[in-house]
Amino acid sequence: MRSPNVKCIIMGGGRGTRLHPLTQTRCKPAVPLGGSYRLVDIPISNCINSGFNRIYVLTQYNTASLHRHIQQAYSFDPFSRGGVDILAAEQTIEQDAWYQGTADAVRQNMHHFAFGDDDLALILSGDQLFRMDLHEVVAGHKAAGADLTIATKAMPASEVSAFGVSRVNDEGEIVEFVEKPSDPAVIEKLVVGGDARRAIPDDSPCPYCLVSMGIYVFNAALLKEALRNPAMTDFGKEIIPSLLGRKKIRAHVFTGYWEDIGTVRSFWEANLALADPMPPFNFFDSVHPIYSHARFLPPAKINGGSIHHAIVSEGSIITNANLRRCVVGVRSVIRDGTRLNNVVMLGADAHEEPDDLTENFQLGRPHVGVGHDCVIQDAIIDKNARIGNAVRLSPHGVPEKWETASLYKRDGVIVVKKDAIVPDGTSVGRTE
Repeated sequence: MRSPNVKCIIMGGGRGTRLHPLTQTRCKPAVPLGGSYRLVDIPISNCINSGFNRIYVLTQYNTASLHRHIQQAYSFDPFSRGGVDILAAEQTIEQDAWYQGTADAVRQNMHHFAFGDDDLALILSGDQLFRMDLHEVVAGHKAAGADLTIATKAMPASEVSAFGVSRVNDEGEIVEFVEKPSDPAVIEKLVVGGDARRAIPDDSPCPYCLVSMGIYVFNAALLKEALRNPAMTDFGKEIIPSLLGRKKIRAHVFTGYWEDIGTVRSFWEANLALADPMPPFNFFDSVHPIYSHARFLPPAKINGGSIHHAIVSEGSIITNANLRRCVVGVRSVIRDGTRLNNVVMLGADAHEEPDDLTENFQLGRPHVGVGHDCVIQDAIIDKNARIGNAVRLSPHGVPEKWETASLYKRDGVIVVKKDAIVPDGTSVGRTE
């Protein structure tokens, strides 16, 4: 008898409205991360490092840049029988609607997976930053004889209303599951107790709950059964509650670093944390690397200035600038006299050639990158932005959701939109 196959399904997410405007022209998994990566590189790398190389990415919005990235980054040996396939929403004779939820997205693509009844489906989110041995999760699932395993993480009870929350018994089985609870009385009943308290930090005075990380291991036979009802469109809201009491649902308690990057602020904070002396997530782990595509760019070039706690990616050119706690993406250009503080800069798709610089001068537009004598703080600068000279940008004193053609404030962060042009002398907010 053949061994069960593990097929990995990465959810590309919906419109990503909470990450707007970073998702205005790209899907969530394609959003750049950590200077040189994309969000989708995290779950794909976790799968590969765990020995699972049959990977599918499900998307339906703005998939062009994601297609390019995956094609450039993930070319497998043909003898490995593995690969990364993008499955965008498509019209068929049986189905002509957009994905209606996470479960519906998997349902619409079941014919691509060709599951045997003994196979396992490993389902992951495409917008999280974490490093996990998924082989351990699968091995625990098999050893426990579980029908479904849900990866969980302990989180303060005051912060769990945006997640699915589990209550587990002393055998580690999930006996109650509530999607996005808002009633304090309900949350109180879900507070971690018994043996599961091992997941809580020892010095924490506050109550904790176990939240779903959106990572599931399904027996393929159960997944097929659960998806037969087309009214069941979402795993957290419908599929999991429908299985409680009927199937063995196991909790895998994860104690490592995990960040759900679903909002502009969480994206900004997760990136800046990477620039700290001891970052919570280590991109320098050579045993479990995070993969991305090779760009064949020269090293970053620093022409004077000062840099404190920053990531500076390949192909960048920084001249006499002051950077403090920043993440600088590939091919970024930062010019004389500029100060950046708490800034995530996503870089550029190409370096400008001499003819481009001449055209910029003729059109009266800034060059790609950040100009001379700028002060920018608490901001995200999206790809290919053109910021002129003597620009001042800060969210302080700017109303939430304030917006222009080039700038946006969201979650207390100023976002310079992709391909934006910010003219010389623009001043927004109070800079320090």
